[in-house]
Parts: sequence; C-alpha cells; structure tokens
Amino acid sequence: MTPAEAADLHERLFTIDTHLDTATARFMEPGWDFGAAHETSDDGSQCDLPRMRTGGLDTGVFAVYVMQAARTPAGWAAARHLAHRHFDAIDSVLRRYAVECRLVRTVAEARRAKQDGQRALFLSIENAYSLGVDPVSVSEYHARGVRMLGLTHMLNNDLADASTDPRGPEWGGLSGLGREIVAECNRLGIVLDASHASDETLRQLLSLSRTPVILSHSDCRAHCDHPRNVNDGLLRDLAAQGGVIQINALPISLVEAPGNQRTAAIAELLMRFASEVLTPEVTAAADEAYLTVGRAHPNPRATLDDFIRHLEHAVEIAGIDHVGIGCDFDGGGGVDGLKDTSAYPNLTFALQARGWTEADLRKLWGENTLRVFRASETVAPVS
Repeated sequence: MTPAEAADLHERLFTIDTHLDTATARFMEPGWDFGAAHETSDDGSQCDLPRMRTGGLDTGVFAVYVMQAARTPAGWAAARHLAHRHFDAIDSVLRRYAVECRLVRTVAEARRAKQDGQRALFLSIENAYSLGVDPVSVSEYHARGVRMLGLTHMLNNDLADASTDPRGPEWGGLSGLGREIVAECNRLGIVLDASHASDETLRQLLSLSRTPVILSHSDCRAHCDHPRNVNDGLLRDLAAQGGVIQINALPISLVEAPGNQRTAAIAELLMRFASEVLTPEVTAAADEAYLTVGRAHPNPRATLDDFIRHLEHAVEIAGIDHVGIGCDFDGGGGVDGLKDTSAYPNLTFALQARGWTEADLRKLWGENTLRVFRASETVAPVS
C-alpha cells in the first residue's frame, strides 16, 4: 500500500487522540489562532484545525491543565479560577470556529461531528489539583463539558500519589477524597485517567472504579524504565478491567536516556512553586522557569519506530482491544516521523507495512477509546 492509499484508509477510520495540551498551551496566547495553519518549526505548536484535517484527526481530547501549587484555600481558589479561564478561552475558540469544530460530550455526538465534516473536541482535566477539595466541583467541571479526569500530574495532590513526586508517596495510592472523586466521576459519566499516577494509585483505581480506566498518555516500562510508564502486570490488570493505554509520543518516556535529568528537573521546578498561589505573576515565572529547564534538559531524540515499539508491546501484553493513541502534543510529545497532528497518517502507513489489518487499525485509532467513553455513559447517562 502506498502512503496515499494509507492516508485514504486513515481518513475512513474514526480517529481520536486522548491527550492534547493545545488548549492550555495556546488558546490564551495573544495572537495565536487555532483556525490558522502553523508550523512546529516556527512557533513550536503541534495542533490546529488545518493540521487536524491534514492528519485525519476526527476527535481530540483537549486537556485543561493547571500546575500544582499551594494546597491551601487560596491556592485551590486560584487554581479553579485559572481552570475556568481556560474553559472560557476554549468556549471562545468554539464560537469562532463553530462551522469547523464543536464540543462533544458523548460518543454519538463525536460520530455525528465526523459525519458533518467537523472536528470534535472532548474536554479533560489534567491534574485534579484544580478541583480543590470539594467533590461538588466535579459537577462544576462536568457542566463545562469535561468527560475525562486525570487524577495527578507530576506531584502528589489531595486525591492521589503521582509517579514522579521526589518526596515519594503521600497517601499510599488514593486518598479518602480521591475515593470520593472516583465515585463522583463514575456517577457523572467522567472517564478516569491514571496517566502520571503512581503504580499503587492505578492499582487501587482499577479495583475501585465501576467503569474502565484510561491511561491517556503513557508508555511501557518494559522498553523504557521511566516512573511514568506502566509495567506488564499493570497492563494486564488494566486490560482485565476493560481499560485502554494510549501510547505517548513523549521522547523521555520512549527511549532510555542515561544521565538525562529532564523529569527530575521538572519535578524540582514544580516543587519550587508548591507553596505559591497561582497569580498571573507566579504563573508567568513558572512558565519562564519551565522553558529554562527545558533548554537545560532537552528531550532525547526518539523516532516513530520507538513509538511503535511501545505500541506493539502494549498490544502483545494487553491485547489489541486495550491500546490507543495519546501523543501529548503541545505538552512535550513528538518524535521524528510523528511531530504534530498532521503526521498521524505516517503511523497508519508504518503499521500497515508491518502487517496490521484495517480491523486492528480501527480499534487502535478510535474504537477502543470510544468503548471506554460509552461504558461511562452507560453507567451514568449524560445530558
């Protein structure tokens, strides 16, 4: 099959990437336009409407991420305020490009968007720090369109332990509040996401959640011994529970990089702001510090073959029904051959060349993920 034929096949599939940081990273950036075509080499961005069309991406799960900061009433209030500013920016983009794209809350709405020639946006929370400590806030975010919730980012929060907190575990997995939030997400029909969470957090979540769990952007520890990655035992447990691992294009979690201190340096950076309240000045300082750390500790080089190695390992261990795609674009993801959302057909072409069938590609690119979303809708029908 030629690349053009693979691109035609790719367009027929229902495709979804479960972790895009574009909304948080770009939508509030002055002058940046989601409806215009950008080049990664020019501004570093990796997703916009033209590139979604070129790459045949039907649906993206766009994350609202708020950096971990002070775990105090003032800190939680500031985090929730910032999260709502991000939601407001998303709403503004959706209004501006209502012909080209739309917010979706159900699988049926996402499929209709594809039929109508529109790009669909599901919304997620990355790092439940922005919930504060009130389970009622889950309903607040649900009303704004959130249908997936990532428990942690790189530091422990009031819900659960993260995989990369330099202080080690705080709760031994989920906290009491975390268990309440899991129940509330199940009740409302919000998919639970354990990427970034510790092994024990994932283990407890698999036991507790009444609906399948997603790892929205994770890789396999068998091929890269990174704390964010998942071992084979947990991959099997995830599959047994009905969940899906979405393979991440983050180089530091794809290839072994002895001596690379990127992850530890970012965690230490976050620790420096852990007692701060997220004022605009603090947020700007954190953004600048992140750029400095990124320049000092760049991602290692990784390729599409490295990405496929993790993907096929996950299929071998968890099964073809439990693997999907979550590239972490605009959040650090991107490898040679898969640099932005326009490049997804490269993956379809490469997998076909390795003997993947159309039926398997259909599961990988969307059907496995949509099954998890449908399961949450079935437990708690959404409005």
